[in-house]
Amino acid sequence: MKFPDLALDGGEALLVLGKSGSGKTTFLNLLAGLLSPATGSIQLGEKTYGSLSAQQLDKYRGEEIGIVFQKPHLLAALNVKENLQMAQYFSVKKTQDISSLLGELGLGAKISAAVSTLSEGEAQRVSIARALANHPKLILADEPTASLDDENAEAVIQLLKNQALKIGAVLIIVTHDQRVKKHVENFVEVPVL
Repeated sequence: MKFPDLALDGGEALLVLGKSGSGKTTFLNLLAGLLSPATGSIQLGEKTYGSLSAQQLDKYRGEEIGIVFQKPHLLAALNVKENLQMAQYFSVKKTQDISSLLGELGLGAKISAAVSTLSEGEAQRVSIARALANHPKLILADEPTASLDDENAEAVIQLLKNQALKIGAVLIIVTHDQRVKKHVENFVEVPVL
């Protein structure tokens, strides 16, 4: 599997389109530092992943990379606020105010809610808030619209783009969802392997 060289500035968005099995999630895992490339290198800002120990990479990922997974993966034993605080716990850098962030995402009234009471769309927005909690340099979104209707899919994409622009982060969305193409001008298509 070969991926093109990419260089993006803060606030820019890239869409990676491809069918199931095309390597989109592998690409995302490489960018997140969850996998190591067989050849080449991955650099975010001044850091080259290959030069970091596993512990340094974990710390760097926690502080500089926000990941929006396909499924929210919220901790059921914690409420909404506590899920975001967990993301911030391991960071030594300035983090976003949780109440303000949830308010911007239309979740201010849900700050103390049990995650089991959230709708699918609310849980997805809490997942986005968790990814943004540490002011990351890179936001990675894996199939963020896969289970959403057209209206909510557009709202999630606009929310991701607006938040990335606000904090000056690069946004990379990987998906098979062709609807996203009309919202992100910069895209690459990954052929099926």
